[in-house]
Amino acid sequence: MPLQRLEPYGSKDPCTVLRGLCAGNRAWLPDQPAAREWLLCGTLFKTRLACLYDSFIVTRTCQAAPFFWSGADMVWLLLWWIVVRIRAWFSHVSRHKRGKRIRGFTPAIRTQAKPAWVIQEIVRLKALMPNAGCRTLANIFNRRYAARRKMSVGKSFVADMLRQHRYEIEVMRRKIKHRVPQAMPRNLVWAMDLTGKGDAAGNMHMIFGLIDHGSRALLCLAALPDKCSWTLLGYLFLSIGKYGKPRAVRTDNEACFTSRVFRFVLMLAGIRHQRSELHCPWQNGRIERLFGTLKQKLDLWEVASFEALNGALAEFRFFYNFVRPHQNLNGRTPAETCAGVNPFSAKIKGEYWFEAWDGLLQGYYLRR
Repeated sequence: MPLQRLEPYGSKDPCTVLRGLCAGNRAWLPDQPAAREWLLCGTLFKTRLACLYDSFIVTRTCQAAPFFWSGADMVWLLLWWIVVRIRAWFSHVSRHKRGKRIRGFTPAIRTQAKPAWVIQEIVRLKALMPNAGCRTLANIFNRRYAARRKMSVGKSFVADMLRQHRYEIEVMRRKIKHRVPQAMPRNLVWAMDLTGKGDAAGNMHMIFGLIDHGSRALLCLAALPDKCSWTLLGYLFLSIGKYGKPRAVRTDNEACFTSRVFRFVLMLAGIRHQRSELHCPWQNGRIERLFGTLKQKLDLWEVASFEALNGALAEFRFFYNFVRPHQNLNGRTPAETCAGVNPFSAKIKGEYWFEAWDGLLQGYYLRR
């Protein structure tokens, strides 16, 4: 029978439970709120209506007199069911507000858009520091512009901008890598360094290179019998006698360049000594790039002796200064840059085909 569904909740008499509920006595209900609601709304209400539909009289399963529904009991039961459903609806809405955002509702949070220069600066910082994270970039930006321009950013904003402008960052990194160095006047900074070349007998010979930063002119390229500081100073002062005195000389941190003799003579001559940091050859990049061009050809050319190496280096020096166009000089040679000649408008007196090192060095020499 339908009344047996009430037995798991303490086996109470349905008439007694119903009268207790109508009287406001909640002690007859179970402890769990969900069980109370289902017991009240589901079991009692639906079971009583089904029984009322069948016979209009509910017969008790235990030894008791029959119980008849009254109009007041049905009104109280209906009102109680309405109250319970309203409370359940309010608890459902409050639970959604506490736990998560209500479906279909998007809060309108409006913030002032950042200026365009802020996004450009973040992109530039990321291109300069590709290994820096969004928190580091945000801190760097805020340290520079928070007090000066009253502008600050957060790490979340930086992360969003980096995600949206990944292509612009890669393009800017490429531009930074391939940008042309700023033009410099002649005899402002000279760069010197040493490299080596082995002859046919297996002997290693040191090669001294000296280049002007402004004109990219190869001032000296010679094989040295040794790399003593006095020997280097001798070749340096021979070049000073031909082309003038520079304001500074840039070297690496090799012992022959950092000796007391070398530093003291430069100080007496009034020449500033610039040294690159340890293990940073790119800080002396112009002379290193010269050696890269030299070794690309010299490694394919075999020299028999020290004198043959000096002769080959003299040919390369002429090729580098007068024949080979330089990319960072807009297609001009170092000799044309020193003379201030525009090769695309100035007339030439003659042109000559130059070839050396069995065709490794080739080009046209234009005489003016």
